[in-house]
Amino acid sequence: MEAAAGYLRIGELSRRAGVSPELLRAWEQRYGLLQPTRSDGGFRLYSPQDEHRVATMRSHLERGLSAAEAARLTLDEESVPAPAAELPALARGASELRDALDRLDESAAHAAFDRLLAAFSVEMVLREVVMPYLRDLGDRWERGEASVAQEHFASQILRGRLLGLARGWDRGPGPRALLACLPGEQHDLGLIVFGLGLRGRGWRVTFLGPDTPLDTLGDAAAALQPDAVVLAATTPDRFESSRAPLRRLAHTVPVWAAGAGATPGIAAATGAQVLDLSPLDAAERLATSGPRAR
Repeated sequence: MEAAAGYLRIGELSRRAGVSPELLRAWEQRYGLLQPTRSDGGFRLYSPQDEHRVATMRSHLERGLSAAEAARLTLDEESVPAPAAELPALARGASELRDALDRLDESAAHAAFDRLLAAFSVEMVLREVVMPYLRDLGDRWERGEASVAQEHFASQILRGRLLGLARGWDRGPGPRALLACLPGEQHDLGLIVFGLGLRGRGWRVTFLGPDTPLDTLGDAAAALQPDAVVLAATTPDRFESSRAPLRRLAHTVPVWAAGAGATPGIAAATGAQVLDLSPLDAAERLATSGPRAR
């Protein structure tokens, strides 16, 4: 089944790419170049897109670029929109995933997601399929065209798949981001997508998830001393009720406010910066801004 889906174990990827397993692991851990999934037995499985990244990385190295420059360029090139020739296949995959989720068909949803990952990069699937689907699902739910069962089912399926892609996103030597939803905030899918975008740009991610108590957040920040703390909420009141502790936290580490609840007023009151972009664009902004001096 794994071979049929187009996935490779690291030994086969090494043989095809002409790169040692040790170097592949180093590129994965240092630069986030590879984004493997896991088999039921716990083995890393690499997609055709991972194989393509390795080939692109090698071509940049052969041009004399440093490994860090080659990895960044490889990942940047992957962030461009899908070529026109790929759009029909991407649209078909998105439709298959939507139909399976709407039917509450778990097996079909996983199969559709697997096919998308085998054909396209993780970032492209997130940008062109997952995020548009979630926006559309929310709109349909508000209009009464999608049931609570469909919304919960789709959210749980997608959350599980995204967290599967996130395994190991805390490894490597890159800057570290600490991500959490504010107290009372349960919606963390956008924050997970943001974290995957950061990981693809060489950052390490520590994810605390939904409804994170502020004292827990403070303890984690003190222990990790992250280069950025990113806090998400869908409504401004979550930030408003946390103003004082956020102000204290922003005196010790760089804090970014994200999600629909983040406003310039919150930033001014707490000393945080606002990420008022879609999750992947927000990841690009934070990654390109670089860790702020503390």
